[in-house]
Amino acid sequence: MFRETTQLLLYADPAGESILSRLAGIYADWAAGGFDRYSLIRRVNDQVLRILELGTLYGFDENLWHDTLSFILITSENPFSLTCEGAGASEGTVSELVLNDISVFRRLFAFDFKPLEDDLGIDCLSRLTHYRSIPKREQAYFKRVSQSVRALSRVIENAKDAREIYAWLTEHYRRVGVGLFGMNLAFRVDQPNGQLSFMPIRNLDKVMLSDLIGYDIQKQEMRKNVEAFLAGKPCNNMLLYGDAGTGKSTSVKALLNEYGDMGLRMIELDRYQFGLLSQVIGAIKQRALKFVLFMDDLSFEENEVEYKYLKAVIEGGLETKPDNVMIVATSNRRHLIRETWNDRSDMEFNGDVHRSDTLEERLSLAARFGCAINFNQPDRRQYHDIVLGLAKQEGIDMDEEQLKLLSNRWEIRHGGVSGRTARQFINAIHD
Repeated sequence: MFRETTQLLLYADPAGESILSRLAGIYADWAAGGFDRYSLIRRVNDQVLRILELGTLYGFDENLWHDTLSFILITSENPFSLTCEGAGASEGTVSELVLNDISVFRRLFAFDFKPLEDDLGIDCLSRLTHYRSIPKREQAYFKRVSQSVRALSRVIENAKDAREIYAWLTEHYRRVGVGLFGMNLAFRVDQPNGQLSFMPIRNLDKVMLSDLIGYDIQKQEMRKNVEAFLAGKPCNNMLLYGDAGTGKSTSVKALLNEYGDMGLRMIELDRYQFGLLSQVIGAIKQRALKFVLFMDDLSFEENEVEYKYLKAVIEGGLETKPDNVMIVATSNRRHLIRETWNDRSDMEFNGDVHRSDTLEERLSLAARFGCAINFNQPDRRQYHDIVLGLAKQEGIDMDEEQLKLLSNRWEIRHGGVSGRTARQFINAIHD
């Protein structure tokens, strides 16, 4: 195995931390002789555990060794794979080097663990090649990743040559993307050990825009703007504002489900993370994928200054916001920042800065969102339409007038008419 992995170029692991690199190191020490048997067994078990953890996270089954190798090929971010993202492959010297790497992986697919296992008195590696996983709910693993990896495993198992694998892999890079951002749709931002990190979100709400009752004009405007964004045409940052419970956040989540297969990705940011905006954009601006930076329930109090980070990114300095980034925010406030009577007084001063200037600076943030969409509270008729539409979606068989009567009683006790109230009512009466 060590001799095989040393032939890898673009898909090599210079840091030597991957499962494949660690196993290759074990084989190198075993072949050299003079090893401590129990120490080597411990090292093998460590990598088997990593493979099992990977299989559990992504729902692998049947042959975990094959799926682990396929996972490496699909997620490797190297100069070749990143060039293929969104554009596909072009023939040249690099493609020949990639074919060599793929040939190495084909041979690793057929690798025989038995000599090492017989010598150490173990069989855990061979067991990975005929593995039966415990059935899991879809929410318990990254199904999107699992489907791609297992599809590639089948391609490699049945391929006549490396070029057949090359064609499938490069088309996958073009259509889906590469690595962490290619294989996942939504992310949160974290800073473990002070390093910027993108954490994939596993359990995504499967709602589609068609599931949202009403707000047809709003949905049409959102679609038009996002489709222009994906097509590389002029588009605007979006602000969805209006009453609570009207479906603003749900609409944004639905956009991801509608357009994720077309290259749309979403990164959720809390307003206290706005200081990281430049780093986040720096990490994604060279990718062929399109990224929505999503800020939910955005608002600022009088003494908060985080809005200045956001304003700076939207306005742009010497470096403009890249074409593959769109900012989408939801808020119950049209102007995002709470106004005070002091702000409105032209007779008061704060040091050398006139308070009306301060107010203008704060309110100008909302004006930077070129696409502002109002989600107003539904009237009684619209509320009933939402209730009846949701009841139909859920297969609730009840007289319409009875549904309306019960929903009226519900909203009186639960905060008034809104799409959220209607959904809560339907959940309450659903068997």
